[in-house]
Amino acid sequence: MLGPLNKKLIRDLWAVRGQALAIAFVIAGGVATQVMSVGMLYSLQETRDAYYQRYRFADVFAPVTRAPNALVDDIARLPGVRRAEGRIAAGALIDMPGVVEPISATVISAENGGRQAINDIHLVAGRRAATGRVDEAVVSEAFANAYRLTLGTSFAAILDGARRELTVVGIALSPEYVFALGPGQFVPDDRRYGVLWMDRKTLAHAFDLDGAFNEAVLLLQPGADPTGVIDRLDRMLRRYGGGRAFAREDQISDQFLSSEMDQLTTMATVLPPVFLGVAAFLLNLVFGRLIATERGQIGLMKAFGYSDLAIGWHYLKFAFSIAGLGFLIGAGLGTWLGREMAALFLDYYRFPFLLFQAGAGTYALAVLVTMGVTALGVSHGVWRAARLAPAVAMAPPPPPDYSIAGDWLTNARRLFDQPTRMILRRLLRWPLRAGFTVTGIALAMALYIGVSFFVDSMDHMVDVTFNLMQRQDIAVSFAEPRDRRALFDLAGAPGVLVAEGFRSVPAMLRHGHRQVRQGLLGVPAEAQLNRVIDAAYRVVPPSPAGLLLSENLAEKLDVHPGDRIEVQVLAGRWPRVEQTVAAVVKTYIGDAAVLEIGALNRLMHEGPVISGLYLSVDEAARPALYATLKSTPMVAGVTLQTEAKRKFDKTLDENIGRSVFFNTLFAMLVAVGVVYNAVRVALAERERELASLRVLGFSHGEVAYILLGEVAILTLLALPLGSVMGHFLALGLSHAMSADLYRIPFVVAPSTYGWASILILSAALAAGLVAWFRLGRLDLVAVLKTRE
Repeated sequence: MLGPLNKKLIRDLWAVRGQALAIAFVIAGGVATQVMSVGMLYSLQETRDAYYQRYRFADVFAPVTRAPNALVDDIARLPGVRRAEGRIAAGALIDMPGVVEPISATVISAENGGRQAINDIHLVAGRRAATGRVDEAVVSEAFANAYRLTLGTSFAAILDGARRELTVVGIALSPEYVFALGPGQFVPDDRRYGVLWMDRKTLAHAFDLDGAFNEAVLLLQPGADPTGVIDRLDRMLRRYGGGRAFAREDQISDQFLSSEMDQLTTMATVLPPVFLGVAAFLLNLVFGRLIATERGQIGLMKAFGYSDLAIGWHYLKFAFSIAGLGFLIGAGLGTWLGREMAALFLDYYRFPFLLFQAGAGTYALAVLVTMGVTALGVSHGVWRAARLAPAVAMAPPPPPDYSIAGDWLTNARRLFDQPTRMILRRLLRWPLRAGFTVTGIALAMALYIGVSFFVDSMDHMVDVTFNLMQRQDIAVSFAEPRDRRALFDLAGAPGVLVAEGFRSVPAMLRHGHRQVRQGLLGVPAEAQLNRVIDAAYRVVPPSPAGLLLSENLAEKLDVHPGDRIEVQVLAGRWPRVEQTVAAVVKTYIGDAAVLEIGALNRLMHEGPVISGLYLSVDEAARPALYATLKSTPMVAGVTLQTEAKRKFDKTLDENIGRSVFFNTLFAMLVAVGVVYNAVRVALAERERELASLRVLGFSHGEVAYILLGEVAILTLLALPLGSVMGHFLALGLSHAMSADLYRIPFVVAPSTYGWASILILSAALAAGLVAWFRLGRLDLVAVLKTRE
């Protein structure tokens, strides 16, 4: 049996069902965001850790030029090393039937057709390449799906210039290529990059590495310091062309996966408090009105013996009922969104499986936060209800004091008509309430701007990266550094309009106690295809007198233009010199340390050597150029800039578009919830006043103007405040979501502010129409009989 207070609770909830539902949806937005982001973060962490452990993902990678196999035993004896393996990993080109463009690939050796002790593969179908079979290969699943390769399918691979026909005997996944990026790619493009696993002897013969390896992979003992192992490993491999060892956290696939987790953490930290803060504000509004209208009922309840605690708990249950509904809606929506996100992630992060599992702790945390914020939002109203004395509660409330606005409105009599002065008098009488309403509407607008700015940022990033900085059509990388004559050889290839060579070497940059491993890039002083720019987007030519450092790199090293830093090259003779920071430049993807190519050649004590080429080509001659590149032995990788941009745009449209859609939906819920509740509270508080005006002869439109004019003024005041708040929210998110791999520029287009304003005004218009129709159905006699 329901008690009297519970019956009253149900009746009260039904009476404010519209407002309660609006608040519940706002709460649902915060809960859904939290469940989705925290659950997805937990799922990714669990899946990644299990995958890495089961397939023994390496802790340290150490590329070398050529090292004898016997050296692996010495590496395994280094302090902190649990196991070591030497393997062959090299760039190659794939020539697929019917595909004109060369396709970049990485080929990796597999030992004796068995399981690999480190970086093992997960076979999706088929088997491993058999020992001694030069024509067999296992291919990565993403590449196989892109070209519909099945077991037994044949294709051609170009290994160090030699063409070899291969047969697919297996399709696999690897922890090393969860996020598989080819040379020069910004997002995975499965049609332009693939991974092959082949017999060790076949690759040793193809790349002239019989009895040798060109990469060591290590598993470390639990608790071992990777930095110390890497230092010792670099010294050991230096004579073999090594010195570029790096830890798992610097491996490109793991870096992107870790960045994704950091973004999910940011999402779970920043967005839910915005939703729940607005919900607390709305609950405070509703409860303030509810307590004011139920003064008499509170007095009667106390007269009948209900304690302060019972009355306080009654109103707290009212709030918890709304919050509970919001939690149920949000938990269901967040779980569904999490599963959709998991399916989306499987398109880019190649796991054997990825199941969204929020876990009981995630939902428990959401319940705790939701109920805590709810209790905070209604605490003042509940305290007022519990502390209200029976005698005070039974007496009519004192009439509002409008004297605070009297003098001002008297002076403004000539400027405004009577209905307008009534609106202004009410706003000036309760400035704090008006300020809270303006802040709530502004928060909804800020939320929209904060999530929509990603589209503007990505558009700006694409424009600057592909149109201002990396303007080449094709980037060609060599298997080994080549004499500058290779530039002239390919410059004369069919369709090549402009050819610029580049030189890249690994290095360690030091300034004081700070140090960063970063590749040095050498480009011509007059470079036109791959350029660097400063913060004002002006082209900065590389100087022989100093380094150009990206903003992120300069921040890591704590240096400014004119400072001197130590440069330790980790290749060749390992030269160590001091360089001046000539300028700090802007990059959005990766870091950059740029020198004039001649200066880098001199630093390396070498002649005019290049690592690859940037090409501008004639579109009509592309097929002939592609054929030339496929037949050129020194070419190890080809990046097509047009295809890279196309794939980047497609990924942004799919991923960012979905994210913005859902977050825009949440922002609309907040906007509608705030404005609708403001209108409903104003209507509930002024029913007697508005009914009296109707009886006195005011028209429906004039009464609606008095009610909705107040909301209109508050909404218009919220627009500039919401723009400012959205500006700073977007600025904070741009910093929070940026990582070492990429920086999200802070760019908010004027159209974003415009659409945010349209969203808020539309929400206000919708709420105003609801109030308009409710005013038309106002029972004048019943309202005038109510006791105030």
